[in-house]
Amino acid sequence: MSLLPVVIAGPTASGKSDVALALAESLGGEVISVDSMQVYRALDIGTAKPTLEMRLRVPHHLLDVVELTEGFDVAQFVRLAHQAVAEIQARNRVPILCGGTGMYFNAWLNGLGTAPPPDPGLRTELEALPIAALLEELARKDWQTFDEIDVANRRRVVRAVEVIRLTGRPFSAQRASWPDRAPALVGRSFGIERSREDLVSRIEHRVDRMFAEGLVGETQRLLELGLAVNRTALQAIGYRQVVEHLRGEFGLRDTIERVKAKTRQFAKRQGTWFRGQLDLEWIRVEAEETPIEVARRLTGRGLK
Repeated sequence: MSLLPVVIAGPTASGKSDVALALAESLGGEVISVDSMQVYRALDIGTAKPTLEMRLRVPHHLLDVVELTEGFDVAQFVRLAHQAVAEIQARNRVPILCGGTGMYFNAWLNGLGTAPPPDPGLRTELEALPIAALLEELARKDWQTFDEIDVANRRRVVRAVEVIRLTGRPFSAQRASWPDRAPALVGRSFGIERSREDLVSRIEHRVDRMFAEGLVGETQRLLELGLAVNRTALQAIGYRQVVEHLRGEFGLRDTIERVKAKTRQFAKRQGTWFRGQLDLEWIRVEAEETPIEVARRLTGRGLK
């Protein structure tokens, strides 16, 4: 049996985590989370982190890696992911990388590129600027990144401008300098997709379930643990909107609808990004299909 890693990517709420779990049970594998928010301890409900029951069925890696007050970046992910892959293979098991953070997948597959590390002084200066000024500079110096970036994600806009100022080169050109993917790194790479109607229905059900399970209370506890000072975690869809609710800016019903809308927009961007950036074999999943049935379809495509 091949022990080459298997990639399962896709937009949020597509069901990829359940498929990865079923596939791991079928192949004798272990799951490596490719999620920039699930690495933080205590970010559970809002990140749809695999449950304890799922983790007892199949070992999961790169969950709960750092405290909420600590930083975590793509370089740390790549190092820990390579380490986890090697350890899983040493146990004669199959590594299954599953998640929706495209930047992490790209860096693991293609390398980290040449972008410089953050500069604390420059970062402080840029974070003090209005978002309009940052976007104007980005549009002027790197129209391609400006056209692709989520303009509502201030953290990513700041990083793009930071890299441009530090290097004097467009951020898009530095991302494009990643080497070609090494074909021997993975066995198969799959993308999980659903009809738009099905995905929207699953997103709305997921958000309703998160609030029913206590997302507001979890966010209150996270604020006590330092959520407000972690700029990365505070950008997570769900937590950011609930924080605004707790500040009295929006009522609960409006907050739930805002989280649903933001999640739908995010899922659409993920799908577009994965199709444009990663070489995935897309698997169309029907609403009535179970994760076990989807896993069987994957094994029928050469995974044994």
